[in-house]
Order: sequence, then C-alpha cells, then structure tokens
Amino acid sequence: MKKDLVIIGGGPAGLAAALAAYEAGVKEVLILERDLELGGILNQCIHNGFGLHTFKEELTGPEYAARYIERVKQTKIEYLLDTMVVDIDQSKNVTAMNREQGIIQIEAKAIILAMGCRERTRGALNIPGYRPAGIYTAGTAQYYVNIKGKLPGREVVILGSGDIGLIMARRMTLEGAKVKLVAEIMPKSGGLKRNIVQCLDDFHIPLLLNHTVVDIHGKERLCGVTIAKVDESLKPILETQEYIPCDTLLLSVGLIPENELSAGLGIQFDPKTSLPVVDDHLQTSHPGVFACGNVLHVHDLVDHVSKEADKAGAFAAAYISQPEAEK
Repeated sequence: MKKDLVIIGGGPAGLAAALAAYEAGVKEVLILERDLELGGILNQCIHNGFGLHTFKEELTGPEYAARYIERVKQTKIEYLLDTMVVDIDQSKNVTAMNREQGIIQIEAKAIILAMGCRERTRGALNIPGYRPAGIYTAGTAQYYVNIKGKLPGREVVILGSGDIGLIMARRMTLEGAKVKLVAEIMPKSGGLKRNIVQCLDDFHIPLLLNHTVVDIHGKERLCGVTIAKVDESLKPILETQEYIPCDTLLLSVGLIPENELSAGLGIQFDPKTSLPVVDDHLQTSHPGVFACGNVLHVHDLVDHVSKEADKAGAFAAAYISQPEAEK
C-alpha cells in the first residue's frame, strides 16, 4: 500500500493534521488509530470546557471530536481503526497490524506522529505496599464511569491534582462516591484554576498541598492509604503521617508522551526533556517525519493541540509537494 501521508493517531492531533493536509492538497491521506473509534481521549471526556478557542463555544469532549470526525468523513479521508502501528523504518515504511488485514505495510512520502500521551502509573511512583484492587489512574476511572457506567469505588483518595484528577473528583462525587481528599506533592496544583474551583471548592473537597501517599494498605482490596506532608526536598515528614480509610485510590500524577515509535525510528530527542526535537516546521530530525500534539509536550488545552496539528498538516503537505531533489 502506498500513501502520500500516514498519520499515526486518530485523536484530536491526528484528525486536525489530516484535515489540514487534505485542505492543502494532499488527497492520499491515511489515519491509523489503535482504538475502536476516532477521537482519542476526548470520547470519555463528557464534561464541557472544550472548543472555546477553536469554535468560540463551550463543548464536551465528544462534541469537540465529532466536529472533526464529521469533516474527516465528509472529505472521505481514509482511516483504519483497531490498528496498531508496530514499526517505522528509515525509508518511512510503516508496519501496522489489525485483526481483519493482519500485517499491513504502507509506503509513505511523509508521516505525522500524533500518538498523544498516556498516564503515569503507580509503578512509576514507587509507592510502597501491596498491589490490591482499587488503584486506578484517573483516566481509567473516567473510562469506567463515563463509558462503561461502572463506579470503581465508594470512598476515594486522589493523588495528584492534574486536571483529569480534579475532574474525576467532581465526577465521582456526582455519582455518589465520597472523595475524601486530593493530595498534591507540590506547593501548588498542576490543574487549571477553574477546575480547582468547579471540581473541588464547589464540592468542599479538601486539596492538601505538599502532601503525598506514603503507604498503601490492603492485600485483596484497598482498605486505606497513609498520607504525609513533605518537606522542601519532597521527602515525607514522618511525624505528619495520617491514615485515611478508603477503597479507591486514583492517580493523577502526570502524563507521558507516547514516543516509543519515535525512539524506534531513531529521531533526535532533547536530552533534558526526553521529547522529540522539531524544527520551525514541526519536522523531526528525520526528513519527512513530523510530530504534533502531546507527543511533543503535554498541552493544557485540546484547542492548542488542534492549532499545532493544523500547522503540522500544512507543513507535511508542503514537504510532499517538494521535488525529490529538494527534500
């Protein structure tokens, strides 16, 4: 299979990049998405607050995604769902696989990396204790509640005050759970101010700054956590330890850009941030391979992701239109 442009990821970045490239004249575009539908994480973000910059109105995540998905379908941009990309070689050949077609080989003139990011898990935090049921990333809990209609627990502690953690504090409360507190190891929250007010203050949920979880209790099911205040070097102050009974711990402790494919391709990474290096045209160190959205850095707003992806799509289109001698 040969395509002018292959976009890896069908979330907000991939959708916007595909449309921008199409509008710039690239008609042979293929989006590869590992999930069962386009839209990425937006599909489970049923709260509003999206689209104020892009559409000048407040939308939910699914509504925001739907606007792009509708345009992709109108333009008949090709996409493959439930398809996992496993390799990109130096010649921009993409290897992917799915249940229906098996192994798929695609020759691309240009590639846009739009894989997004994933949540940090408990293992990355080295919290001591057993591995009982009841510990979730905030995004996983959001998926269970908003997509599956299942409540992960009744008494909840949230570690980390990223936006998704703040939003899930409100969501769990609205579904009948008791959110006992949000613990944040840093001296200030990492979430947007509006989310602190609307998701914590309005529901009288305590936000404990300079606090972290130092122990997890329970073998089969979580029965509680121990929290403690931390000093200026982020080390727990033992005499401040407090046991909090709970059956659920949600982790909202940061996002990690999905760059395994980027690393496998051998593109240059910044030694300080460990993120891909791109030029003014969002092109990586490998000619014809572009990157945008949360693979470059985690954006606060999806509107910013879409804006950056618009540029990446246009730059990729310009690259494809160049004579081979100039590439």
